[in-house]
Amino acid sequence: MAPTIVLLHGFTHSGASWDRVAAALGERYRPLAPDIRGHGVASAAVPVSLEAVIGDVAALAPPTFTLAGYSMGGRVALHVALALPQRVRRLVLIGASPGIADPDERSVRRKADEKLADEVQRSTIEEFARRWAQTPVLTGLPAEVAREVYVDRLRSTPQGLARALRGLGTGALPSLWPRLGELPMPVELIVGERDRKFRETAARMGLVLPAYRVEVVAGAGHAAHLEAPERVAAIITLTVP
Repeated sequence: MAPTIVLLHGFTHSGASWDRVAAALGERYRPLAPDIRGHGVASAAVPVSLEAVIGDVAALAPPTFTLAGYSMGGRVALHVALALPQRVRRLVLIGASPGIADPDERSVRRKADEKLADEVQRSTIEEFARRWAQTPVLTGLPAEVAREVYVDRLRSTPQGLARALRGLGTGALPSLWPRLGELPMPVELIVGERDRKFRETAARMGLVLPAYRVEVVAGAGHAAHLEAPERVAAIITLTVP
């Protein structure tokens, strides 16, 4: 049987956002792409907390598995890997960060996320999907990909996304910068060529990770797995030339 890979999506996405990567993986992996609490079919799931999501992954996955995550899903994946170090055989992070190290900066971000959550709740999902697409780090998607992302965002609800911001947002989760050296498994850091901020983050992470590799996806932005799914699948399967 092919090894399992658990794929964790980013904020406002759903497990369906991994469909093209899953197809490109072929029979080399058995992909599991759940909707994280607050998103998609799990929009009404409560509580939306880090502990609950780690429990969901632990219950879903087999005894050992590869774990991949994008953006928010990558941040959550880091927490899962530290909570289940004997089960996660390999960690793949796409446009992900260990969080905000400075407590004051994290507090400011948490207040901003809380404000945004209030605004999300007063919006329709269509309004927020259009608004979120204009976030600077997310712009520049090819038109076809942008349309697919918009449809994917409509699978969620404003209430669910607001709960996700409050429970899983960058300001809500503790920084993992001091704990990166504890990761016993190999870590793949995938970043888009146009994603300067997260290329710099990946370089910083490489200074403290025990075993890692950085792969830059040419021409891609923050959501490299959406823009170049075949390339990302090749990196995941270690077949990249």
